[in-house]
Parts: sequence; C-alpha cells; structure tokens
Amino acid sequence: MAIDQDMKDSMLGALENVIDPELGIDIVNLGLVYDVDLNEEGLATVTMTLTSMGCPLGPVIVDQVKTALGDLPEVKDINVNIVWQPAWSKDMMSRYAKMALGIR
Repeated sequence: MAIDQDMKDSMLGALENVIDPELGIDIVNLGLVYDVDLNEEGLATVTMTLTSMGCPLGPVIVDQVKTALGDLPEVKDINVNIVWQPAWSKDMMSRYAKMALGIR
C-alpha cells in the first residue's frame, strides 16, 4: 500500500518539530528527510541523513524523530534509516532555511 499524500504531509509536518541542534532549523527544511513511509501495520519508516557523518547529535535527532512521529495516532512503530547517499548539501535546503541561515 502506498502512503497517501495527506499522511505524508502529516508525517513531514510532525518532523518539522525536530530541530537540528547545530543549525537551529528543522530537519525537513534542511532537506535531511529524503522519504517517509507508513505501512498497513503502522510502521513508519523515515529515510534521512545528517549534515555530517560524524554528527555527534545523530542519536539525539533520531530520538526526536521517534518522539515527533509517535504523536501521530496512525503510527505504531518507527524505523529511522540513516543513509549517506545521496550526500547532503546546502542545495537541499528549502528557501526558508537558506534565508534563515543567510545562505544565498
């Protein structure tokens, strides 16, 4: 079953509450979230990356992702899949994030 756009929007909306502690911008606007999915059993899968491989705050961000999605009634369990391909770059940030960080 493919996740519907409303559910995807709800999940991304919840993830906008997860703030990258280093940059002070949420992980969605930073472009760190590559995909969200929810299966029939209520298992949410988030495919995301971090701003750097050695990010010491990775576990903190993963915990925050689980907390944010755990607030959605449809979500029963959460799998956070950290990937390094494609590598994150500033180009993936939303216009809002770039403006907030003063990047042109």
